Amino acid sequence: MAEQYDLLILGGGTGGYVAAIRAAQLGLKVAVVEKEKVGGTCLHKGCMPSKAMLKSAEMLHAARKLDEFGVSVGDATLNFAKVMERKDKIVAQLHKGVQHLLKKNNVPVIEGFGRVMGPSIFSPRAGAVRIERPDGESEILAPNNVIIATGSRPKALPGLAFDGDKIINSDHALELTDVPRSMIIIGAGAIGVEWASMMNDFGCEVTLVEYMPHILPLEDEEIAKELARNFKKRKMNILTNAKVLPETVQIEGNEVTVQVQQGDKTETLRAEKILVAVGREAATDNIGLEATEVQVERGFIKVNSFMQTAESNIFAIGDAIGGLQLAHVAAHEGIVAVEKIAGLDPHPINYDHVPRCTYSRPEVASVGITEKQARERGHEVKVGNFPFRAIGKALVNGEVDGFVKIISDAKTNDLLGVHMIGPHVTDMISEAGLAMLLDATAWEVGVSIHPHPTLSEAIGEAALAVDGKAIHY
Repeated sequence: MAEQYDLLILGGGTGGYVAAIRAAQLGLKVAVVEKEKVGGTCLHKGCMPSKAMLKSAEMLHAARKLDEFGVSVGDATLNFAKVMERKDKIVAQLHKGVQHLLKKNNVPVIEGFGRVMGPSIFSPRAGAVRIERPDGESEILAPNNVIIATGSRPKALPGLAFDGDKIINSDHALELTDVPRSMIIIGAGAIGVEWASMMNDFGCEVTLVEYMPHILPLEDEEIAKELARNFKKRKMNILTNAKVLPETVQIEGNEVTVQVQQGDKTETLRAEKILVAVGREAATDNIGLEATEVQVERGFIKVNSFMQTAESNIFAIGDAIGGLQLAHVAAHEGIVAVEKIAGLDPHPINYDHVPRCTYSRPEVASVGITEKQARERGHEVKVGNFPFRAIGKALVNGEVDGFVKIISDAKTNDLLGVHMIGPHVTDMISEAGLAMLLDATAWEVGVSIHPHPTLSEAIGEAALAVDGKAIHY
């Protein structure tokens, strides 16, 4: 007889392990099935290792500016092996932390690959799950409920297969042994932009290629233009409205070439490596969904606002369902699913209230909708902008590029979106997220006293600027 669980979670990434801990807190008997390491993509192949490397890039840039602060230490040089060693050390430490959290909450981690089998005599509600272990053995578990949290993997361009050497994805990039002399990055979303910024600071010649009209196509256009201006100032080559022609890829010795089309113009690009960063696809294949009523669209599992699939006892969260493929989104989706399973009344996620962060130099952060989206939704908008150049703390820090932009409804005064580009904005966006959650107006944010001198003053000034009342600009 298969062992009985209240909940079985397929995947131990951020969404999966957070859901497991919340389930344990609520008294459910829960287990996690994971074929690799708990922590998932974010911890091992995404957020944390890339941010560790970005911090090294930031420190290298800062070290080269020390003379401006009256500090002389000689020429700063890059030890890339040390960068990667530090990255691996941070990931290992965080991995141990996740393992400890699961153990502390008495959540067993079952090593193996989980496949849903559909309703059975073992579990007529959610369906039995077959666990295929690394040693070739298998077992059947019988949960009352299942959460699918199988995550995602880097998406390839049709006709442009990864070879792990000349044509790589972000997973491969995290295993580089040295900095390439040049790199073509295809895709200028958050992943592509972060790698472009990092590689440029490390001394790599970067060309950034984006199919859409501007880089960071999901962000506000003014923010994207400011980042592009900054990148061009750093001597990066940026091509937008550009279509890559995969059939033209050729590897010649230590270089790879590819043709890119912009309107009637075709250009041949040449670099040591091509990094494809065109998004991520759900890892939902081969997990047995065909044996269920679960609906899948373009590889992503369809769910309702409580993360339920068409099978009421099968839930799905995180990258497996698409939408905002962010670790903090997966975590909150996991909590919503578990609380629904436990018979509570969870509050559905308002995805307009989810903060989004890009850890380039300068950083980008936003919450809510863009100005274009606001107008498309029929809002009459009023906008406030405030530059970091007018903020004393930004001048003190020597980082003055960027601004805060606040979008408000002209009739109701409701906040619609807050968009930032500049120093440490990924740490400051939470204030805007809380303001939107509490349905604050721009006036309320503006009259909230922001301490001086701080970077957060830019938020208060931008909020006042919505009504033309900014003090310092």
